[in-house]
Amino acid sequence: MKNLFIIIALFITQFTFAQKVDKDLEAIKETLSRQERAWNTGNLDDFMNGYWESDNLLFIGKSGVTNGWQATLDNYKKSYPNTDAMGKLTFTLIKVEKLSKNVALVIGKWHLSRTKGDLQGHFSLTWKKINGKWVIIADHSS
Repeated sequence: MKNLFIIIALFITQFTFAQKVDKDLEAIKETLSRQERAWNTGNLDDFMNGYWESDNLLFIGKSGVTNGWQATLDNYKKSYPNTDAMGKLTFTLIKVEKLSKNVALVIGKWHLSRTKGDLQGHFSLTWKKINGKWVIIADHSS
């Protein structure tokens, strides 16, 4: 009986911890879903809500490293000036993992369906929980 109690207690502890981890990862996944929806309605300002609004945000792409939230938004607006250029975005998540209590890694694929030709690539996103909100602090997209 004592062993059964210990097993049940361990299960409850593991389940409670797993729920907390899942809640954080679900918040990240929901942010990515909101970003997809914002992109697909042509709203780059709302799309940027998933990013850390800081001069310390890092974006690494085919043109090199961009520092800062505003510079990243400006680059998006320059590269995707209208909804035709933006197309329809789809994320496919490959790995979503917490690295620590407040840091997570997301690896995935992005695909833009566009009339003038599709674009696609991969990304790795470093997320950090800042002031209770999960935000992207580094984006490496290729």
